[in-house]
Amino acid sequence: MAAHRKPRQRLLGGGRVRTAATVALAGAAAATVLDGTGHAEPRPTPEQVRAKVGELYQEAEAATEKYNGAKEQAEAAEQRLESLQDRAARKEDRLYSARQALGSAAAAQYRSGGLDPALHLALSADPDRYLEGAEFVERAGSRQAAAVARVREQLREIEQLRGAARIELAALKSRQAELKRHRATVTGKLGTARRLLSRLTPEERAPLAGGTGHATRTSPDVREAPAAPGPVRAPNSRAAAAVSYAYRKLGSPYVWGATGPDAFDCSGLVQAAYRSAGVSLPRTSYAQIGAGRRVSRSQLLPGDLVFFYSGVSHVGLYVGNGRMIHAPRPSAPVRVAPISEMPFAGATRVV
Repeated sequence: MAAHRKPRQRLLGGGRVRTAATVALAGAAAATVLDGTGHAEPRPTPEQVRAKVGELYQEAEAATEKYNGAKEQAEAAEQRLESLQDRAARKEDRLYSARQALGSAAAAQYRSGGLDPALHLALSADPDRYLEGAEFVERAGSRQAAAVARVREQLREIEQLRGAARIELAALKSRQAELKRHRATVTGKLGTARRLLSRLTPEERAPLAGGTGHATRTSPDVREAPAAPGPVRAPNSRAAAAVSYAYRKLGSPYVWGATGPDAFDCSGLVQAAYRSAGVSLPRTSYAQIGAGRRVSRSQLLPGDLVFFYSGVSHVGLYVGNGRMIHAPRPSAPVRVAPISEMPFAGATRVV
């Protein structure tokens, strides 16, 4: 009987269900269109894209300064490691020579037969001469004991150097891993910014590539700021030399991690400017703010370092009349700009 039973209608599966589901979905889609919901995300406006790109550039620059700091620390750790290894190698050379000398002395003692001193005296044809020789051997034994002590001290020093080298190697590996992380952050944010910019027309991208106060490469008197309400003299010749260097680099491209002479990031430009004046500055903006005497915004003079954003992630070189020279971002070369275009965080007078 079961073989002749009619199959149950597949009300919950098969073609009928698929047809019903299709109709239901179509109805739901139509209702969605009618009530205005469920649309694809609207294309961002050029202003929104530019705002997001600016945010990405700022985040990339903060990561760049962290990369610069980690790179500086990695290079210092590498130099310390090399110094420790060189010192250990020199001590190992001296240890080898000392061991060779001890080995020769030990071999000579073995060959002498090690006779009792009284027997040596009794058998000697010249007792006086023997006694002189015995005294020399005793002195030589004292020197040998001192040599053994020196070898032990050298071994201890070498082990200390090796321990310090292991610590430096661990620090170096940690800094290298940190470099890799910061590099990935920077390249990721810059890549996202490039993709967003590719959606804009050249005209829409112009505000990001342009900027206020774009100057030519002509430098004013090295003791004065550019023409505006009136010249402002730099406080000293080194500050003036740094400002003059920055003017000569106007138009140079921004490249993250670069310190010149043909490309710069923000802290790299400031460091290179003062390096040209014979002044050594730290590599990062957050270290540079502590490299001199803090001054207020109202006290700024040409050559002062001006810092921006709460994390002190950007720095420029003040040139007077409310303006600075700085390396803004990848899409903008080194330029003159008002210090009011970014959130002011502080200023430092280096010299």
